[in-house]
Amino acid sequence: MNATSAEQAPGRIILLTTSHRVAPGLLSWSAWQTLHGADRVLCADGAHPQLPYLGEAGISVDEASPTAEELVDICAGGRTVVVVATGEGEPALTDGLARLAGSGRFHMPDLELLPASYDLPGARLLDLVQVMDRIRAECPWSSQQTHKGLAKYAIEEAYELVEAIEDGDADELREELGDVLLQVVFHARIAEEDTDSPYSIDDVAGGIVTKLIHRHPHVFGDETATTPEEVKEHWLRTKAAEKRRKSVTDGVPLGQPGLALAAKLASRVRTAGLDVPLPKAEGVGYELLALASRAEADGVDPEAALRAAARAYRDAIKEAEG
Repeated sequence: MNATSAEQAPGRIILLTTSHRVAPGLLSWSAWQTLHGADRVLCADGAHPQLPYLGEAGISVDEASPTAEELVDICAGGRTVVVVATGEGEPALTDGLARLAGSGRFHMPDLELLPASYDLPGARLLDLVQVMDRIRAECPWSSQQTHKGLAKYAIEEAYELVEAIEDGDADELREELGDVLLQVVFHARIAEEDTDSPYSIDDVAGGIVTKLIHRHPHVFGDETATTPEEVKEHWLRTKAAEKRRKSVTDGVPLGQPGLALAAKLASRVRTAGLDVPLPKAEGVGYELLALASRAEADGVDPEAALRAAARAYRDAIKEAEG
């Protein structure tokens, strides 16, 4: 390339994007190479979290927000300019460059989008934690809530989740899963303020990760399990050792709906290989106990079966009402 053509070369614009859900400074190798090789690096936000780390790496960043035409002029002569995008992604700049390119009146630089860091699966959970932090601090209602006061909402949201599953509505299910997740994050945020034994959402997540690994030795260890029944046996055996439980009924919540409670007890008895006859007594309760036990043995959830029957009854009522 001769001197004249070099002066006329349009150059190159690189829009470098980063994820705020990844620790600043953790950029891809191609991003670091591009930053070091650029003729100029620009950023409109002087408080951008990446700037201190770019400075440590010896990269000079100019705080500037040029227009599209100004940026094209900066690139003239074959220069490479990296624009470190703000959280909004520089829509005004990219729209302006698109208009210039569409006008046909400009010798446009090469345009490139370079993602310097990516969201990992589950990264949006960080957004939820941040939003919950702000709501807890600034919302007059949320800031006053306690574990006990929120308990009823956890039950309501769980039932609404079950209803969405039974309805088969994917959009509704996704929304209800979010509502249940909110309850978990909300309770964990409240727990951070406990003066005696505080814990955070990270402690909650860390605890369940440890539990899952320990209770799946057939996945993370040397044991084997080829059937769901063997997996359940592993789970209950490991759980009993962890909790130091003396009875298969330990840990079964007695406050759950009656049919679900009866089925859970029957499941524990069957899985443990015990032979425990049902109580011999008269009354609707004992009849329901026998039905729940039979349903569990047949692989039927008696609660779900009764809800399905109740829905059919509801539809019949509506039809009778006209």
